[in-house]
Amino acid sequence: MLETSARLLKLLSLLQTPRDWSGTTLADELGVGVRTVRRDVDKLRTLGYPVEAVPGVAGYRLGAGASLPPLLLDDEEAVAVAIGLRSAAAGGVAGLEESSVRALTKLEQVLPSRLRHRVRLLQSAAVPVGQGAVVDPEVLLAVAAVCRDRQRLRFDYSAHDGTASVRTTEPHRLVHTGRRWYLTAWDLDRSDWRTYRLDRMVLRVPTGPRFTPREVPELSSVGAGIASGAYRYQAVFRMHAPAASVADRLASSVASVEAVDEQSCLVRTGSNSMDELVLHMGLLGFAFEVVSPPEVAEHARTVAARLAGA
Repeated sequence: MLETSARLLKLLSLLQTPRDWSGTTLADELGVGVRTVRRDVDKLRTLGYPVEAVPGVAGYRLGAGASLPPLLLDDEEAVAVAIGLRSAAAGGVAGLEESSVRALTKLEQVLPSRLRHRVRLLQSAAVPVGQGAVVDPEVLLAVAAVCRDRQRLRFDYSAHDGTASVRTTEPHRLVHTGRRWYLTAWDLDRSDWRTYRLDRMVLRVPTGPRFTPREVPELSSVGAGIASGAYRYQAVFRMHAPAASVADRLASSVASVEAVDEQSCLVRTGSNSMDELVLHMGLLGFAFEVVSPPEVAEHARTVAARLAGA
C-alpha cells in the first residue's frame, strides 16, 4: 500500500485527467478502500484543490478554484510546457514575454537533469523566426534567476560602438521591449543605474553575494535609457505638438517624451541607423526640428533633399 503522501500525489495525478472518477475506480487504482478515498479527497480540498463531487455516480472530478494550486506534470507534459515557455519568452506572443521568463525560471529550477537536456536539445534544433537580436535562453534564465535571488552579477559587455568592458552589477529587473531584452541594474563601479542589452552580455560565473534591493527608478527613467542609450545614434527632437499626442504614437521603450509647453515637446530617442531615426520622426505626422546632435540635423536635410528629388 502506498504511503499517505505518495497516495495523495497519485490521487491528484488521476484527478487532473479530464474525466469523472467514481470512488470505486479511484479505490482500485490506489489499492485502498472507498472510505480512504473520501478521506484523501478531503485532505486535497484542505490543501486548496477544488475536488468536486459528481452527482449520480458517487464520484469526483477536479474543478477550477479561486486560486491556482500546484500542478503535477509527467515528463512529456513538463518538456512541452518548458518548450512553450521558451518560445513565448523569445517574444512569440505579445505581452507574455516577462511572465513566461518568470514561469520558466521556476520550472527549470525543479526539472530533472534528463528533462533539461531534452528541452535544450529540442530548443537547439528549432529555428527561431522573429525580429530583434537573439538572446541565448540560458543567459535569459540565468539573469532572471539572479534578479529573483538578489545576487550580484558580473559580465563582459560590448557597447554599441564595440567597446568592451567588465561590469559588476546588482540586477533588479528584466525588461522586454518587443524587439530586445534589457537588464536594469545598479552598476557598482559607476554608482548609477544602467540598462544592458542581454544579447551583448557574456556572463561570468559564479554569481556574487546577495545584496539588499534598491528602489528601482521610475519606468520612464528606465525607458529613456533603453530608448536611446543602447543605440549607436542618439538624438533630441522638438515636436510641434502636445506631449500627450506624441506620446500616444511612441512606446516608452522607443522614446521618452517631455512637455515644453502646451503645444510642443522634446523627444529623446535612438537608433543604429540615422535614416531610421529621421524617418521615424517624420512619419509621426508632426512638424519637428532636430535639437541635437548637429550630424542628425545635417542628415535630416540630406534625407529631405533625397525625398524631394523623388
